[in-house]
Amino acid sequence: MIICDDCLNVLKKIESDTIDMVYLDPPFFSQKVQCMKASNGVEYKFSDIWENKGEYLKYMKFRIQEIKKALKKTGSIFLHCDNSASHNLRIILDEVFGEENFRSEIIWTYKRWSNAKKGLMPGHQTIFFYSKTSDFKFNTIYHEYSPTTNIDQILQERIRNGNGKVSYKYDEIGNIVLAKEKKGVPMSDVWEIPFLNPKAKERTGYPTQKPIELLEKIIEISTNEGDCILDPFCGSGTALVAAKMLNRRYIGIDKSPSAVELCHQRLEAPIKTESRLLRVGADAYRTKTDEELAILNMLECDVVQRNKGIDGFLKKFYLGAPVAVKIQKPYESFAEAIDLLNHAGKRKKCSFTVLIRTLEGLVDSEILVPSNMIVLDELKLQLGVKLSKYDKKIMQR
Repeated sequence: MIICDDCLNVLKKIESDTIDMVYLDPPFFSQKVQCMKASNGVEYKFSDIWENKGEYLKYMKFRIQEIKKALKKTGSIFLHCDNSASHNLRIILDEVFGEENFRSEIIWTYKRWSNAKKGLMPGHQTIFFYSKTSDFKFNTIYHEYSPTTNIDQILQERIRNGNGKVSYKYDEIGNIVLAKEKKGVPMSDVWEIPFLNPKAKERTGYPTQKPIELLEKIIEISTNEGDCILDPFCGSGTALVAAKMLNRRYIGIDKSPSAVELCHQRLEAPIKTESRLLRVGADAYRTKTDEELAILNMLECDVVQRNKGIDGFLKKFYLGAPVAVKIQKPYESFAEAIDLLNHAGKRKKCSFTVLIRTLEGLVDSEILVPSNMIVLDELKLQLGVKLSKYDKKIMQR
């Protein structure tokens, strides 16, 4: 069900103790008009401008109070916000739901392009998780252990002696006692989920659209199939789409007719973009060997992954333009390495390029090196790398 109205009007009409979970991504008090145009030319926008913060917080408190009334005793609320007013909203949630019913402060973290703003660049948003009572529904999700975890050790029972020291537990004949079966590591309150990239199929053009993968996690930990989910600021309908995909019932509310129409369109043909980063992990994006990273670090480069022509850029520009660096690969001839770097450097409008030659035996003395390309011998660089590592070991002693 999707309703076009101010959510306060609808919440007052919802029967008490009927909703299993509420997710809301309300205005953030950004003091901006949020606006974006979809690929089909439709423009979506809403105002997040308020006379003052008091007006905004009063608006939010009225709606949070009605949300609590609508929730079942086993229900929970997940309020999405950023640093504009998160501290104020948490105080309201404490007042309405009670401090004792605070469950988690979920941090949604993501990578962002750099900006010119002075100070630390925002790289996360906050989702406050409160339950209506202590008898709340929660499904634990387990993840794989970290590569640094000694699995063989956690499968052994441990005890703490009188001095508080932990040691393995042994039976009466000296054998190690096995621990209970392990399911993995319970999911933490820090979730690294990428923002939707501009070419993602699920992107709609709505200015504050969140990824389906984020909403799936919230729904999975707090509800079961058949439960009813309410989103009082449904916007582009991501929570509703996630609910439908996970076999939950849903109610969406938004006062924008264009947003409601977008929700209907998405629910008719749900599309989810799977994050390759979440599927294969960050290590799959790293293509450099330890030796290559050492050389690039020695040259003070920003590392470039998954590019045949460029392995890094010098941190410093020369003649107002970037300088690309490439390390010759074992399967590349000198001529091939030059050609790859030269073409890539031109595309990136580099003032100079630097080629690290690794295979002296394959050098063709008649090959023409571009005038703005500097060729360095990897053997000399490797010596520098090894000497710098040796110096560090000496200093640490």
